Amino acid sequence: MILAWRGVFVNSHRIVEMLSFLEPVCCVLALLLMQYRHQVREFKSLALLLITRVTSFALLMPLDILVRQHILNDRVAYYIYFYGYWASYAVEAMLGFLIIFGIYNLAMAPLQGLQRLGMLMFRWAGGIAVAITLTVAFSPHITSTKFIIRAVTQLQQTQSVLTLCMLLFVCLAIRPMGLSYRSKIFGVSLGLGVTATADLVGAAWISHFSTTFYSLYSVFNGFAICATLLIWAGYFAVPEPKRRMIVLPTTSPFLRWNQISLALGDEPGFVAIGSVTPDMFAPAEVEVMRRASAKMRLPIAN
Repeated sequence: MILAWRGVFVNSHRIVEMLSFLEPVCCVLALLLMQYRHQVREFKSLALLLITRVTSFALLMPLDILVRQHILNDRVAYYIYFYGYWASYAVEAMLGFLIIFGIYNLAMAPLQGLQRLGMLMFRWAGGIAVAITLTVAFSPHITSTKFIIRAVTQLQQTQSVLTLCMLLFVCLAIRPMGLSYRSKIFGVSLGLGVTATADLVGAAWISHFSTTFYSLYSVFNGFAICATLLIWAGYFAVPEPKRRMIVLPTTSPFLRWNQISLALGDEPGFVAIGSVTPDMFAPAEVEVMRRASAKMRLPIAN
């Protein structure tokens, strides 16, 4: 396919191949910068996502060379590529959910009540998303390959919607939470937002137009992935500004809801009802009550 842009004709085949080789380089660069900044443990799910993409590239890309050299049969190579690609795509979708949970956990760290309540809501949302994915994927007389494609695609689309919601939340709450737009929490959210937008646009594109591996959508998707990886690499390359102390007014809804969330997690108090016998107490407690009673019986000196 030949693309025309401002009078310049470019072969989309070359662009897609260039972006395909640029993607693992950007993944390795982002991983090295994360390790250099000692952020791998804090963003463990993101590191696993990058490792998954690099591993998928390393395992699947040599298949074309093996087929050209007649070392591997076309049909066998197709099945290896199909199941390998969709398996890695499913793993990336699940890791995307974990990255969202991790970002929310880091962003709401100063308000533990809201953090706990929000994590509970996200877990329910994740469970509902998986249930909807399996329900949509099932249909009468469906083959295993179509089931895999439907299930993984639906899971990825649901994760993309949650990602955009998380990006909106981070943009609105970044100042009250003592963060800035140069923080790594915002940078990771921004990169996920670019990828999520590309996935949703791609889903709408595929439903209306036929696409191939070297179509215009592949060029657009390749640029979106590389842009996401470069955003992550850029945010991990520069030092992060120190998080500001949060000072909230007494009328702040963040403070009110955080207090309510903390109160909801407290254990209730207990009151003894009915007769109490000495064998219900420990020996030390009985001795303390005996001494207290003895002091109460002493006459008060004038």
